[in-house]
Amino acid sequence: MSEEITLSKKAQQVLDLVKELPAVELNQLVKAIEEEFGVSAAATMMVAGGAGGDDAAGGASDTVTVELTEVGQQKIAVIKAVKEILGVGLKEAKEVVEKAPTPVKENVTSEEGETIKNALEEAGATVTLK
Repeated sequence: MSEEITLSKKAQQVLDLVKELPAVELNQLVKAIEEEFGVSAAATMMVAGGAGGDDAAGGASDTVTVELTEVGQQKIAVIKAVKEILGVGLKEAKEVVEKAPTPVKENVTSEEGETIKNALEEAGATVTLK
C-alpha cells in the first residue's frame, strides 16, 4: 500500500463507490468479480502473506471459523446480517443469533472471515475469529 497507484477518472469513480459499500455488499461484489473474470482475490493475498509465513501456523491460518460471541443491543440488525451472510430465511437466522455464542460460518478464508466479522460488528454484534 505504500506504492502510489494512479487511476483513471472512471476507475477512481468506481473505487469511490466501492468505498461506500457495506461489508456484506462488498463481499458479494468480490465474489461476483471473481466469478465474472475467473480470478481469486484470496490467491493474491495468500501469495503476498506466504513470503514470511510461519510453517507451524501456515495450514491453520488459511481458514477460520466466525463465531457470533454476543448479539449486542441491535438484535434485529444482527439477524438481518446473519440472514444475508448465510443466505437463509429470517427464522433460520434468528435461530442462529439466539444460540450465541455460536459459529456463524466455519472453514472460511481469513479474508471472508474478516468481511463477515465486519458486517456483524457493523450490525452491533461481538464476533470472534477462531
